[in-house]
Formats: sequence, structure tokens, C-alpha cells
Amino acid sequence: MANDDLFRTQSRRVYWIQAVQGLWTPVTVFLFVLIPYIILVELKTDAYHWAQPLVKAFGLLMVLWFVGLLIARFALPKVSKLRRLRHDARELLDELEGVLRRRGKSISPEVRAQLLEGAEKLDAARVQGDSAALERELIAFNEAMQKRLGSLRKQHPALIARDLVVWIFFALMVRAVLIEPYKIPSGSMIPTLAIGDQIFVNKFIYGVRIPYLNKVPFVIGRVPKRGDVVVFNNPVNPELDFIKRVVGIPGDHVEIRNEVVFINGVEQTRELLSADETVWDYPTGLDRWVEDHRRLYRETLDGLPHPVLQQPGGVRAPHEGEYIVPEAQVFVMGDNRDNSSDSRMDLGGPDRGQVAYVPYGHIKGKAMIIWLSLSHGGVLGNLFGGTGLRTDRLFLPVR
Repeated sequence: MANDDLFRTQSRRVYWIQAVQGLWTPVTVFLFVLIPYIILVELKTDAYHWAQPLVKAFGLLMVLWFVGLLIARFALPKVSKLRRLRHDARELLDELEGVLRRRGKSISPEVRAQLLEGAEKLDAARVQGDSAALERELIAFNEAMQKRLGSLRKQHPALIARDLVVWIFFALMVRAVLIEPYKIPSGSMIPTLAIGDQIFVNKFIYGVRIPYLNKVPFVIGRVPKRGDVVVFNNPVNPELDFIKRVVGIPGDHVEIRNEVVFINGVEQTRELLSADETVWDYPTGLDRWVEDHRRLYRETLDGLPHPVLQQPGGVRAPHEGEYIVPEAQVFVMGDNRDNSSDSRMDLGGPDRGQVAYVPYGHIKGKAMIIWLSLSHGGVLGNLFGGTGLRTDRLFLPVR
């Protein structure tokens, strides 16, 4: 019994060694940290001030872990070979377990006993860690499996198809119902979102949306509210997805007077932070970064602050609106107010003087966090035409 306990302990140790050496392990471990972080900042946004640096530091450790594994695979061929042999042995043992579970009744007791004896020898060699011995046992056991099981080893096409369908269904459900990545393609949401930011979109909060039909049968969390940054399928041009900020909800009367937003006659106050803020845009057709200058404000929308930009040198339009938001629709604007094809501009449609609202059914979800930023500046920006990894923007909540 003591030897059996020792063997099980050593087998568990080998399992964890193999897990630590797997390239997917750092990614998986980081996801187990990132998911609680996303939930935390969704429930309490200010928590990112202390949580974001911790997540960034942990992410750096995972990157170093991943890079270290890659280097070790090239620098330590013997260790790499043992890892591969142990992996192959584990797969072969799992295959035997699956065959016995599915077709065990069709296998004679004598063959079953012989295979289990060979499996014990292979697992013992896997635990001991002698590459030469493990390779011999691996070859011998594979030949024994082929000789004694034959066609039973071949997985039925229906089972392969079933597993494939399950994985595809799972991936589609996650993307359709829970979380979807989205890349910021334009500068309409600068400075909240930079061109090249990659965000996660919460598709669950507003309810399950039926794609193409643009219907939300029922609300799960809540309806969109003022200040939400939402990704939506453009009702004017369904081939495009846009991202804007919700400014008006059903029943609201929205006006813009001298660039200041008024909702139901109430001024949404703003404070000038910089009269000459440098921003970087990547205009369509130019294929390069362009430096521009804006006035930067902190606007308070329904009590929630967020940054907005305006062109310097005067007011673009003394008065816009009044826009009356219909039922089950929202009025959206970009934070880069003078560079945004939003509800005031027919959502980029042919009639730029016509207002266009976004129906609930077209809203895909609410922006949550920036998980990656390949924007102007940052790491290696000088090598890629100004585009670099913006570590300062990693894991910022979108508010």
C-alpha cells in the first residue's frame, strides 16, 4: 500500500510537471485572473486603480513564463524530448481508457488484463523519467494496442463529428451570448478608445440578441443607459459595426448648444482640461499616423464623467437638435465630437443632415475593458510606422 501511495504521488507530480511545461498553461492561468478582474471593474469601476497594475504585472509574469518555455524547448532538447514522450504516453493511456469505457464489453478478460499490465509498465516508465526506457515502453505498448484492439482504436466518425459540433457550438455560444472581441477601427471615440485598441464586449448585459433579425426577445440585466459605450450593428449600413456612447435614451430630448449637451433641458456640465491636446489619428486612405490637436474636456453625463474632444478655434455649430429619442432606441455620439459619424450625422449614411437612432435590437453589447492596444507609440513603435504595444492602456475599463 505504501508503494502504491508513493506511485500515485509521483504520478501526480509528473502530471503537474507536464502541466507547468505546457505552452497553453500560462494563457489558461492568466484567463483565470482576467475574468475576475473584468467582473470586478464592471461592478466597481474605481477598483481598476489598484487592480490594473496587479493584473499587468501578473500578465508580464505569464509572458515571461511562456517565453521561457519556448526557449527551454530549443535550449534543452533532452528535457523537451522527455516532455514529448510523457505527453504521448499520457495520450496513449487516455486512449486505452476511452476504448475500455466505450467498448469494454467486447474485449476479452485476457486481452483486457494484458493491456492493463502494459499500461502499468508504460505509466511507471513515464513516472521514472528515463527517456530511453519510456520510448521503448511507448513503442511496445502502441504495438500491443494495435495488435489486440485493431479497429477498436479507430474513433467512430460520428463521435468525431459530435465532438467537433460541441466545440463549434460552445465557441459560437460564447461569442453570441457572453463575450465578443472588437477592434477599434477609427478615431471617433478618442480619447476614450484609441485606434487599434482591442476590447471585450459584454453581450449578456442587455439580453440575448438574435443576429440578422436584430431582435432582443427579453432583457437579462438591463437596457442601455446614458453613458454606456456600446457596439452596434449600424442600422443605416448593416455591413458595418460602430462603437459610440449612449447620450439619449427613450423619451429624452437631446440638444447640443455651443457644443454643450442638454438632456431634457438639463445641462450636462463639462470642464476644460487642455486647450491644446495632442491626438493621433489614422485617416482612411493615408496609411499613416497623423498628429492633430483638440480641446480636451471632462464631460459629466448623467453624473458620470468621461473625456470628450472638440476642434479648436471656435464652435462648429451653435445649435444641434432638438432630438427626441423614440421608444426602444438610443441616441449615440462619439467622444471625438467633431470627428464622429454618429446619430447627428445619419450614422455615416447618405443624408448627413438627418438624425439616425440605434434600435435596441441592433446593439451587440457594452464595451468592458481594453485587453490589447496596438496604437500609436508604445513598445516597438519605431519599427512599425509608429504602431506599438501601448502597455499603459492594457486592461483599462471602458467608461
